[in-house]
Amino acid sequence: MSFENLNLHPHILKAIVDSGYTTPTPIQEQAIPELLAGHDIMASAQTGTGKTAAFMLPALHRLATPSKTHSRGPRILVLTPTRELALQVSDAATKYGKYLPRIKVVSILGGMPYPLQNKLLSQPVDILVATPGRLIDHIQRGRINFSRLEMLVLDEADRMLDMGFIDDVEKIASAIPTDHQTLLFSATLDSNITKVAARLLKSPKRIQIATQQAKLDNIEQRLHYVDDLSHKNRLLDHLLRDMELKQAIVFTATKRDADTLADNLSAQGHVASALHGDMNQRERTRTLTNLRHGKLRVLVATDVAARGIDVVGITHVINFDLPKFAEDYVHRIGRTGRAGASGIAVSFASGKDSIHLKKIERFTGHRIVSHVVPGLEPRHKPRFDSTNTPRATPSIARKRSRSHSWSNNDSNGRSFSGANGNHSNSSSNSRSRSFSNDDNRGNLIKNGNSSPYARTK
Repeated sequence: MSFENLNLHPHILKAIVDSGYTTPTPIQEQAIPELLAGHDIMASAQTGTGKTAAFMLPALHRLATPSKTHSRGPRILVLTPTRELALQVSDAATKYGKYLPRIKVVSILGGMPYPLQNKLLSQPVDILVATPGRLIDHIQRGRINFSRLEMLVLDEADRMLDMGFIDDVEKIASAIPTDHQTLLFSATLDSNITKVAARLLKSPKRIQIATQQAKLDNIEQRLHYVDDLSHKNRLLDHLLRDMELKQAIVFTATKRDADTLADNLSAQGHVASALHGDMNQRERTRTLTNLRHGKLRVLVATDVAARGIDVVGITHVINFDLPKFAEDYVHRIGRTGRAGASGIAVSFASGKDSIHLKKIERFTGHRIVSHVVPGLEPRHKPRFDSTNTPRATPSIARKRSRSHSWSNNDSNGRSFSGANGNHSNSSSNSRSRSFSNDDNRGNLIKNGNSSPYARTK
């Protein structure tokens, strides 16, 4: 199927051609006809699948026909969980609607000065892209007229639910006309999202493109075991000096860690900057602009701040800290390998991360192969078996049996030592074989490769 088969307005098709797209993605192919027919939809699609265009193209198609209601208020309202995602949606609206006459796109985000937003809202608006909290402020002050609103889009509804924005979303929905079309997009359609959809949507069509075992075939996933923070920092510095790395996002657990790590990397000579929710809008916009224009090589970010970043030049994602939730792992590494390109995702893990690793592998359906960098090997490998799960704790009976066995060895004067004077190698060899087999399965690194990565021995 081509975009011409979707019956979109010719001006929109022209903009799509200018963008270099010829064939709709699965989410676009399924969602656009339903939206043009006027149905509410709830759709599941991972980031990087073209979901922004899936709702923006039919929204622009609506705007090609003049509204029958005379008002300055928006005809399309898009709610997003983060400012970065809102700016990405605004850019998409401008790109795909550039040939439509007089389409005005406005972003209302936290961190922007109110006087500027008041001025923007006093003028005619066609598409309003907003974060829920700031939009609530303007609604309560009576600055927005929703009398001609035709479409409400909830983008990344699962993230808005996680961030506690759903109450605000429902307040906004109650402030707009009831005869509008509602679209809900989410990475997953679990029971909580289904409950939200039941309250906000009318007989929605359900579209499920993404599966829990996300398709990450174009992203090579690597695991490095680390001993401590110093080992992490040395390993990160080494990986960032790889000439094949064009741009990278490094994820940390906290905003403070993002600032500290970005400062340390800058001191080591890397072109690095932090991105997190405590930065003002001007700083965030400048950082993202530098990233998109290739002026920034390393972005150190938190999960929420990096949500929605779409930069083709990102070749590597590095999890300096593993995420708490497997879904966040998928969203993180989805920042690379976009638009059909390949990418590399590297995760640092210590022994205490075994549970998180197991959850991530179960969720993605991919086993993450461990690697080492020569000269930066971990002093102690976590004691996992071949499936990266912790070794089982011996039973009481087994402990007693082992104790009795050792006592017998002691009585024979060997003190659980072999003939060479070293302690028995049976258990040690078993562990070594487990790790050796572990690392030989699915390893994408070929012998003789000049990459800084090497297989675990």
